[in-house]
Amino acid sequence: MESRDLRDRDMFEEQEELDERVVDITRVAKVVKGGRHFHFRVVAVVGDNKGQVGLGIGKARTVPDAIAKATDRARRAMHPVAMEGTTVPHEVIGRCGGARVLIRPATLGTGVIAGGGVRAVLEAVGIRDVLTKSQGSSTAVNVVQATMDALNQLRWVEEVAKERGKAVADVMPFWRRRRA
Repeated sequence: MESRDLRDRDMFEEQEELDERVVDITRVAKVVKGGRHFHFRVVAVVGDNKGQVGLGIGKARTVPDAIAKATDRARRAMHPVAMEGTTVPHEVIGRCGGARVLIRPATLGTGVIAGGGVRAVLEAVGIRDVLTKSQGSSTAVNVVQATMDALNQLRWVEEVAKERGKAVADVMPFWRRRRA
């Protein structure tokens, strides 16, 4: 009995650490012979504010069920993201459908210059200083997926230095070279 209580407590503590954000709730309809069947589609982002993030999309007949599905899928889809301090290591463009998201590194103290779904994803990852621009389609699902695509393209500074055969200080962003 006591071991089950400890396990439940550990799961609760683990859940408490994660940053869950519902980005979009949309009513969708399936047209059938007898009329329309309405469901809700929820886009959720889950991150640990330490460099891991996951995206989940859930559909259900009620909003709470859709939110539960989306957050559960986002938890299972969590993966690490390359970061350099509180920003991204280099500029990158993510694409999904007609949406494009440009993510650029920024100096310490800039903040998250982003809107809507892009802000939710970046803050869930733990990125605190970044400049972004959303171009093309403004559909929430595609913008969030384009942001995730951009984050998946990011590479660690150490990995790039090893590939190029250079010192880590040589490939670091210019604002970090002085301190390194």
